[in-house]
Amino acid sequence: MDKLFHLKERGTTVGRELVAGLTTFLAMAYILAVNPGMLGLTGMNPSAVFTATAVSAAVATLVMAFIANLPVALAPGMGLNAFFTFTVVMGMGCTWQLALTAVLVEGIIFILLSLCGIREAIIKSIPDNLKKAVAVGIGLFIAIIGLANAGIVSSQTGTIIGFVTFKMENAAALLAIIGLIITIVLYTLKVPGAILIGIVITTLIGIPMGVTKIPEGFKAVSAPDAPYFFAFDWKGTCMGADGVFSIAVLGKFIVILITFLFTDLFDTIGTLLGVAEQGNLKDKDGNVLNAKGALLADSVGTVVGACLGTSTVTSYVESSAGVGTGGRTGLASVFTAVLFLVSLLFSQVFLLIPSAATAPALIFVGYLMMKSVVDIKFDDPTEGIPAFITIIAMPFAYSISKGIMYGIITYVITKICAKKAKEIPVVTWVLAVIFLAEIIFEAVK
Repeated sequence: MDKLFHLKERGTTVGRELVAGLTTFLAMAYILAVNPGMLGLTGMNPSAVFTATAVSAAVATLVMAFIANLPVALAPGMGLNAFFTFTVVMGMGCTWQLALTAVLVEGIIFILLSLCGIREAIIKSIPDNLKKAVAVGIGLFIAIIGLANAGIVSSQTGTIIGFVTFKMENAAALLAIIGLIITIVLYTLKVPGAILIGIVITTLIGIPMGVTKIPEGFKAVSAPDAPYFFAFDWKGTCMGADGVFSIAVLGKFIVILITFLFTDLFDTIGTLLGVAEQGNLKDKDGNVLNAKGALLADSVGTVVGACLGTSTVTSYVESSAGVGTGGRTGLASVFTAVLFLVSLLFSQVFLLIPSAATAPALIFVGYLMMKSVVDIKFDDPTEGIPAFITIIAMPFAYSISKGIMYGIITYVITKICAKKAKEIPVVTWVLAVIFLAEIIFEAVK
């Protein structure tokens, strides 16, 4: 173990890594309940998505363990699954098979970029404040989804959008509020796995309230359903147009692909930087240890996930919980991966959880992703305004891609107006042109 994971060199033990792996799993296992429910809204089979979620998480985390030797776990990403469901399928009118095709292409591109070291170069060229704004905007977007899914907010309140009254006829909304309070209390008390425990308690409370419904023939332990296998459709439908390579669909497909690419890029890099800082997992130059291997892990996981039927796989910030308990090597990731595989036997338990019980997790993850807002330079209009536009566009347009699109365009405009065009990276110029072309295409079609 020591030779493979350098335990002594990093000042840790097998026991400490076991605790760290378990803590990380408890902190992020809510995705096993949330992801099937969210992707299930697209028409996908939640049971099949559950299996794909667990297997892709395990595979990607094992790659992280053995290639990068870092205590970072991966799974289908929050925000990325929301983009898959609410923007690509529900918003753009694309089939979920076409969305999976975009995820597959993204994963293949990322593998190539990771092997060539290009991903590290790309991330350096994106303005720092926009990276932070993307995380904050996604956090608000996820929180809005949680509030809406639980029926806590509605347009039926006499205002554009408002909170419903918490009466028993709104049992799901009431249960979600109870669950949110439980999660806040547990997290404040620093209970490991606060989000997952909150989901479990909320689900149990939902039984007498009639929100959690136990089906006939329920079995706590059972064999998992088969995932989707290579459910790609290059002739998928998007807004009534057939074929990825038709002119009408190609523009949409490029926007979908770019959004998956850069959202995943920001998620992974941000998580790696945060975990490396917390655990002092940096080289002599202050860079993340084995960064290339870490970036390769989410690329492989994304390809595996797409082939099995789930959205983009990315590194989880909840890994910091395991690092906080002493995790320093990939051995912690091995333990986390094994627990994901064990969870396959409990698919019916996870699928029993109602949306009112997972809504608090979505809302709370929104809080966790809001932390980056304090580092945005709002005193500089050329940095603060694009960040602000990015943040508000995502929840109010109900689209992550719109937030990124308008944020980058605004960034270019403000820099040009301030005579700071030289500060605009080449990649940002390219993205701005692509996004402007998309807006023009939408206007004239």
